[in-house]
Amino acid sequence: MRILHLSWEYPPQVFGGLGRHVDALARAQAAAGHEVSVLTQSVDGAAPEQTMGGVRVLRVPQDPPTLARTDLLAWVLALGHGWTRAGLRRADELAPQVLHAHDWMTCHAATTLKEAWGLPLVATMHATEAGRHQGWLPTDLSRAVHTTEWWLTYEARRVLTCSESMRWEVTRLFELPADKVDVVPNGVDAQVWAVGADRAAAARRRYANNRAPLLVFAGRLEWEKGLHTLLDAMPRLRRRFPGTRLVVAGRGTYEQDLRERAARLRLDGAVTFAGFLPEPELAELVAAADTVVVPSLYEPFGIVALEAAAARTPLAVASTGGLREIVEPGVTGAVFAAGDVAGLADAVGSLLGDQVQAHRTTRAAHRKVVRDLGWASVADRVVDSYVRAVAQERTLQAGLGRSERPLRVVVRDGNLLADAP
Repeated sequence: MRILHLSWEYPPQVFGGLGRHVDALARAQAAAGHEVSVLTQSVDGAAPEQTMGGVRVLRVPQDPPTLARTDLLAWVLALGHGWTRAGLRRADELAPQVLHAHDWMTCHAATTLKEAWGLPLVATMHATEAGRHQGWLPTDLSRAVHTTEWWLTYEARRVLTCSESMRWEVTRLFELPADKVDVVPNGVDAQVWAVGADRAAAARRRYANNRAPLLVFAGRLEWEKGLHTLLDAMPRLRRRFPGTRLVVAGRGTYEQDLRERAARLRLDGAVTFAGFLPEPELAELVAAADTVVVPSLYEPFGIVALEAAAARTPLAVASTGGLREIVEPGVTGAVFAAGDVAGLADAVGSLLGDQVQAHRTTRAAHRKVVRDLGWASVADRVVDSYVRAVAQERTLQAGLGRSERPLRVVVRDGNLLADAP
């Protein structure tokens, strides 16, 4: 099957789970024999076109006028124009059979290309604006993003979410029929996160001594990721486990506020803001940790939880969104109520204070991700949704008189076949 992804994040431009998801999914699809291309934004120092892991990556600059990302809506529209022109210019060359749009920033380009090419559109909703704001749309920008999300889910033949929690959210927010939404979880490449003891020990020496507990937070530095809850819990944890250190891997618009919060809590020597780390360095850090903490207030899935499990590192997570579907309390990790400082401290303390139980949960979590959440099986499930989208599109076109009959669609040896015997 010929697949065209549209994503504003793609390596080396990665801010959070979305970029890593699209990269891993596209590579897995290419490995399965599909012809995969990605339209994404240009990045300084990155080639405008290259093949990475079998995936053709086209990096397109935004159309003039040149705008700062602080003017987000205008910036997104300019980028969408660039993608649209690049797609139309390469229509014969790309010749996709399905378009896959990732989140609202791709909406204008995806819907235009869909109509121009008469193709089915599949949209993955990695998060929603209302979800990020706990059900509120507090600003004009939030309301603009929400209406664009609604439009994208309306235009798509199939909508994908990474968890049942997100399926519940998008069907209610955007008034979608339940049978339009497919749940396909995030995946993890367990081999990437299988870090040797020497590399993990070297990473640990960079941030903590061998005896002091090392905690790790990895993710975007935004309010909904809940890092402020973990910072507030650090004084309690350090009283119980002297010398405890926290390494924060990530960047975002909330970073300065978080640094100031750490300073007010007198955590300057206990917290390291490491910034964005390339995946190999992040894997080493996660493997070195005594506990990975995921304190999100809102979390559609929580890919970092899978990565920690693949690295065989104990997990303490907030009981919210998709995290509830990944981590079973006391079985695959420790769980606390989102936003509960004391609960977070108790959950992390239960792992630091009982190494036998911590290792027991780690083994169970590792078995789960290796068995159920490899990228090859996730990619197969996404292609199943493509097949349904293509069949629905052709049936609709037949009903509109643009074809004499619906098309029966199957995938064989990585190729989409129409009216196959």
